[in-house]
Amino acid sequence: MKNPLLSEIASPTFDRPRQRMVNDQLKARGIRDEHVLAAMSSVPRHLFVDAALAARSYQDCALPIGCGQTISQPYMVARMTELLELKGQERVLEIGTGCGYQTAVLSRLCRRVYSIERIEALQQRARKNLRAARLANVMLKCGDGMEGWEDYAPFDAIIVTAGGFASELWLQQLKPGGVLLLPEGSNGSHRLVRRRKQAHVIAEEYFDACTFVPLLRGVNHH
Repeated sequence: MKNPLLSEIASPTFDRPRQRMVNDQLKARGIRDEHVLAAMSSVPRHLFVDAALAARSYQDCALPIGCGQTISQPYMVARMTELLELKGQERVLEIGTGCGYQTAVLSRLCRRVYSIERIEALQQRARKNLRAARLANVMLKCGDGMEGWEDYAPFDAIIVTAGGFASELWLQQLKPGGVLLLPEGSNGSHRLVRRRKQAHVIAEEYFDACTFVPLLRGVNHH
């Protein structure tokens, strides 16, 4: 008997919009990493938004996911993922699980994702979404992302999905040679910054201008 969940994941209804998204929004704008394109082609983005928004899930825009948060536009998810330059064996820390979509994309490209979400209701939703997408190499927790996740440090890469300024703890929890990627800035005006931890220096590179929800401290249990 067919598993209804798997047939929902493989729902042909969304195959063409997802492929169009990859061609028109990602390849057309310069996303070149074949592994990233394959991950974006295979992760069912429509499972990570409310059913009422499923028809819009592959459009070129961010969408609300509740609690004042959003799922980033597909291009930004692909761009940030590509900038991590994952090879497949990395352990990645994600600050800001949201609905779990970026987490799901990362999980296809590295050995394990450790993801922290400060809003408990979202963290529970992400857990449900990732279970529906059948992803096993993900660990989630509700906590203050500014503190990182000391128990599992050091990480090969850290990705931050809210806009603000880096916590010192993140750099401490990076392996030598590891990469920290975040949208840096304030008041909705951010730029992607990639920092690589080298022996005696942190190398910085600047990329796309972007807009993200603000990076906040603390935990919201409501």
